[in-house]
This record gives sequence, C-alpha cells and structure tokens, in this order.
Amino acid sequence: MAEGREAVSTRAVAAAAGVQPPAIYRLFGDKQGLLDALCEFGFHTYLKEKHALQRTEDPMADLRRAWDTHVEFGLAEPAFYSLMFSPEQVGQRSAGGRAAVDALSDLIHRVAATGQLVMSVERATTLVYSCGIGVVFTLLSTPQDMRDAQLSRDSRESVLATITNAQHTSAASPELAGRATALAAALRDLGAPDRLSAAEQALLLEWLNRLADGRAAA
Repeated sequence: MAEGREAVSTRAVAAAAGVQPPAIYRLFGDKQGLLDALCEFGFHTYLKEKHALQRTEDPMADLRRAWDTHVEFGLAEPAFYSLMFSPEQVGQRSAGGRAAVDALSDLIHRVAATGQLVMSVERATTLVYSCGIGVVFTLLSTPQDMRDAQLSRDSRESVLATITNAQHTSAASPELAGRATALAAALRDLGAPDRLSAAEQALLLEWLNRLADGRAAA
C-alpha cells in the first residue's frame, strides 16, 4: 500500500502474507476485491475514530473536531487514505464511504437545526467533504518539512464561514436560508404533518432546499 494502488498485486500480497496466490483469489475474488476489502478496513478504522468523538452541545465545535480528525487520519495513514478517497473508490462509494458521508451529514444537520446553515444540508455536506479531502491530498503531496501548518485550520474556517451565516455567499438572503434549513431539519427530526401526503412532503423539502441554496426553478 505504501507505493499506491497501482503497485498492489495479488502475487505480492500473497507473498507478504505467506500464502499461495490462489488463497487471495478464494478470499477476495480479484485485485479489485482485495482493494475493496482494504478500503473497508480503512473506513472501519476511520469511523471508529470519528465515533469516539463525544458530541457536545455545540454542533459547530463538533464539526470542527470532525474536520481535524479527518485531516489527522489522512496524515497518519497516507496509504490507506489515498486508497479510500481515490477517485476510483469514491466513484464506487463503498459501504464505509457512504457511512462516512452520512456521519458528516448528521453533523451538518445538527448545525442546520440551530438555524446557522445558509444552504441545504446536502450541498453543505458535499462542500465540506470535498474541501476536506482536497486539504489532505494537498498536504500529502507537499514534503513534510514544507507543509503549511495553518492550511487545514484556515481552510476549515473558510468552509464553515461559507456554509453558515458567518459569511453569506448564497444568492438567497442569510435569514431566509437559515429559516429554510432550520425548517427542513425540523421536518427530518419531527416528521412532516400528517395532513401532507408523501408527495407533498417531498415537494416541500425540495422547495426548502431550493430556498436554502438560492437556486432558481429549473
């Protein structure tokens, strides 16, 4: 793994594990199956660290700690991180990958419930997720003695300011976006009124997300 996914071969893994190559095929099917298993193990370790973080009464503080934990994991486990968040693996979105996105979405949902979010939870999750990955890969591609120690913190604060009313960049007003995301969060937590059909509930959430993101109707 230290030399990247392209350097991995079933023969080399079998030799390192002290087994015959057919054993690898029996267990994992092929090289991609082996890489998928390694990826899931990496996400298991990653999510274990995330779940170890105790939630506080401050959703923004919890989101900051989650970001820092993400970056720390990437720098501590560069080989696993490069596999887990490679374009090939992200495109397939493994069970571990989906769980990681869901965990981030839950954190941002808590921020939305306070009325601080100025865009939909979905869009904010995508923004934080992609920027966090970008920061880690930027740091990993930089020689350790030349890394900017403030890059992660500055990037984190910039992203959090963008998704909250600390720095409004949406086409919608901060107040309107905040109320829309808060209502969407309440509907998720409490459920929509029984007077609304499933189709009406879905339409309502679509409208709220459109208001939160400042998007015009298609």
